[in-house]
Amino acid sequence: MSDEARPPRTAVVIPAAGRGVRLGPGAPKALRALNGTPMLVHAVRAMAASRAVSLVVVVAPADGVAEVKHLLDDHALPERTDYRVVAGGDTRQESVRLGLAAVPEDVTTVLVHDAARPLVPVDTVDAVIEAVRDGAVAVVPAMPVTDTVKEVEPAEKPGAPEQVVATPVRARLRAVQTPQGFDRATLVDAHATVALAGEGATDDAGMVERLGAPVTVVPGHEEAFKVTRPLDLVLAEAVLARRRANDGF
Repeated sequence: MSDEARPPRTAVVIPAAGRGVRLGPGAPKALRALNGTPMLVHAVRAMAASRAVSLVVVVAPADGVAEVKHLLDDHALPERTDYRVVAGGDTRQESVRLGLAAVPEDVTTVLVHDAARPLVPVDTVDAVIEAVRDGAVAVVPAMPVTDTVKEVEPAEKPGAPEQVVATPVRARLRAVQTPQGFDRATLVDAHATVALAGEGATDDAGMVERLGAPVTVVPGHEEAFKVTRPLDLVLAEAVLARRRANDGF
C-alpha cells in the first residue's frame, strides 16, 4: 500500500507514573482495582476500543515497567491494538514527553489520556480523533460547568479563609477531560518549547496554547470523570454495574 493510500495512524500516550496520593496509601492510583480489574487496564481498553487507535504507549513508574507490562499481558486487549510500556519521569510533563518519544514516526495523530479516567466512552475518543484528522491541531473534550465558579486569592495556610477576586461567566467555562488529541508535530513542538518548571504542565492543551496555536473543544461525557478520591471509586463502580446491567459490559 502506498503512503498516500495508507490510513493515518493514531497512538495514545497514557502517563501512569504518578502515585495518586489523594486516594490514600497503597498501590499507585493507576493500579487500583475497579470491579476487580486495575484502573489502568480499563483506561487502556477504553482507548483500544476505538478502531482508529493502533498503538497505546503506557508510561509507568521507572521501577514498575516490568510489573505494568506483565499486567497488560495478563488482560485481553483488542488484537488490532499494539501497546508499549516505557519508564516515566518525575513529573507528568516529563512522562508524556518520554511516552511521545516512543511513538513511531509514521503516527500523525497522538492522544494523551489520563489513566485515572478509565470509563471514557469510545464515541468521545472517536470524536477527538476525527476533529484532529479534520484539521484541528489540538482538541479537548469538555463539559459545561454547572457550578458557579469563584476566582480567589489563595490563602497562605491550607484551610484558611480566602478572598474572592472575581466571578467568571459560567457560560464561557468548560471542565476539560481527556483524551486530548493533537497533530503529532504540534505536540512535539510544545514539549520541545515549553520549559519544564516546578511540577510541570498538567494539561498538554495548555502547552499548545502557549505556542499560540488554537485549541478546539468537542463535547465530553459525564462518564469520563477523573477518579481522584475514594468517593470517585464508588461512582466508577456504579457506572460499571449499570453498563453490565444495560449493555452486558
